[in-house]
Amino acid sequence: MLEWLWLLLGTLRVLLHDRHALLVEHLLLRQQLALALRARPRPRLRRRDRLFWAVACRVCADWRRHLVLVRRETVLRWHRHGWRLCWWWRSRRPMGRPRVPAEVRDLIAVMSRDNPLWGTERLRGELRKLGIAVSAGSIRCYRWRGPARPPTQTWRTFLRNHAHQIWAADLFTVPTLTFSTLFVLFFITHDRRELVHCRVTAHPTAAWVWRQLLEAMSWGRQPRYVVRDRDAVYGRDFATKADGLGIDTVLTPFRSPRANAIAERVIRTLRQECLDHVVVLNERHLGAILREYVAYYNTDRPHRSLALAPPLPTARGPGAPSGPVVARPVLGGLHHVYSHAA
Repeated sequence: MLEWLWLLLGTLRVLLHDRHALLVEHLLLRQQLALALRARPRPRLRRRDRLFWAVACRVCADWRRHLVLVRRETVLRWHRHGWRLCWWWRSRRPMGRPRVPAEVRDLIAVMSRDNPLWGTERLRGELRKLGIAVSAGSIRCYRWRGPARPPTQTWRTFLRNHAHQIWAADLFTVPTLTFSTLFVLFFITHDRRELVHCRVTAHPTAAWVWRQLLEAMSWGRQPRYVVRDRDAVYGRDFATKADGLGIDTVLTPFRSPRANAIAERVIRTLRQECLDHVVVLNERHLGAILREYVAYYNTDRPHRSLALAPPLPTARGPGAPSGPVVARPVLGGLHHVYSHAA
């Protein structure tokens, strides 16, 4: 019964509908059917499809009712774009500002070269007195720039050239088996990422920190700059005493660990590769663990910023290595060092 009702309504609609409207509707639906049957996962509209709907929206009053595959806003946007193209064709000139004549461009270059102290607005005023109306953007585009300055070195190059003179210092804490807290102070170089000095204490003081700096500068090694945070354990006179030795102290901003990124990264490495896998008994035990790991870190551990070379590469003999490969355990087998047997 329902099918007969739909058939009757469709017949009445055809009889009562205008033949011109039926032809237009038939054309619109056939165009969308052809678009949907294209052999692609998602039908892509071509230029002629856009042109068809841009014309259809002007010819057919109820074109929105027959639209299935394209949004109405898209068809209106196509029509506006076609309207702009139509006016461009009728005006026979490209859209945008007219190009500045060659003689005006040469005059701008001459005036800016003869008057290097004049700015853009001053040049614009002088041109206006001559009856030449030019925008400030055009003057900035065609004015004389003067000789090119020699390229300066980048910050990366500057830091690389001074990295051998920079040390980073920092402290971090380590809990023990008896729930006491130990403090570790270390100094690391910026150029080769070498751990120069690493010591442990349960009661850090300003005098102890200063003594560790003096011990780290043994054998004639001395930095030009020391980067550290604003921890009160360094003491108020740390920078003054370091300046007496020819060392400038660079303090990082408050709550800015990335300003001392190399030291912070080493702390993470010490925890992930060493301290998170052992239970520290006391100060003596932690000192022994850190001495063994620091020796492994400086001489055998590959470093990505050093092209997978250790901070202190060992000298190798000439020729390709030969012989069986042997492994030497570090920290009871937590890490291993592999080398060719002699």
